[in-house]
Amino acid sequence: MPMTPRPRRSLLYMPGSNARALEKGRNLDADSLILDLEDAITPDAKEIARSQILDALNKGGYGHRELIVRVNAINTLWGKEDIAAMATSGAHGILLPKVDSAIMVQEAEALMVASKAPDDMAIWTMMETPLGILHSEEIAFSSSRMGGLVLGTSDLVKNLHCSHTHERLPIVTSLGLCILAARAAGIAVIDGVHTDLSDDKGFEYSCRQGLEMGFDGKSLIHPKTIEIANSVYSPSEDELLWSRTIIEAHGKAKKEGQGVIVIEGKVIEELDVQNAKRLVAMADFILATESKAV
Repeated sequence: MPMTPRPRRSLLYMPGSNARALEKGRNLDADSLILDLEDAITPDAKEIARSQILDALNKGGYGHRELIVRVNAINTLWGKEDIAAMATSGAHGILLPKVDSAIMVQEAEALMVASKAPDDMAIWTMMETPLGILHSEEIAFSSSRMGGLVLGTSDLVKNLHCSHTHERLPIVTSLGLCILAARAAGIAVIDGVHTDLSDDKGFEYSCRQGLEMGFDGKSLIHPKTIEIANSVYSPSEDELLWSRTIIEAHGKAKKEGQGVIVIEGKVIEELDVQNAKRLVAMADFILATESKAV
């Protein structure tokens, strides 16, 4: 499932057991909502959460927001029922937790197909185990439904017996492997959460670090962090001006039979133009959705 230019700057986790939160999600500025049936839900609330998410999806009203449901692992008491129920829920995708291999993705996909999931319903995977990170390439290429990889950095840090640090050096290899796999497969890749809600500067730093590394956006655990994530991961005015400049110049050069051009001393090739087009398309999508929200 090729990556679309739609923005995924902010993906907010919302517990399915909290009906008020599900209602509030209709008016939040997050690009995507992850309606959660897994970590945020206690065992005795799993079935209630499933029912409430189904009701919320059936009611609709989420506008442009991408809706992804994080189900329980397929080998748990609730996993298979979660996938079967969400297959025809109207969600855009299903997020599988603790994925270690391509086989796990393919087992979930078979259940989705058997449950009559539409062909365009995506599969997303949590990357939060050492084995999953080592198998990131095979996971990224495991299905034509793959929409993206979501880093589960909290679980990953625990599993690696390492520490959360400002620079995130203990997990930089894991982050890089997932970015490489996602880019090779042409799917999205989303950075993990920042768990200290009192650390605004640290959160903004992690967003900027993630953008520099190549992530498409940030997964979030509180609505107050949406604005910063959206701001950091949005193309800047300077980036858009430069992008439009090289797109126009390259178009003219191509008509004249030139493949490589130089603008302001910088060599511009086809890859630069493709990235420029991606940024412009994303900015256009953001502008269109903001206009509809007014």
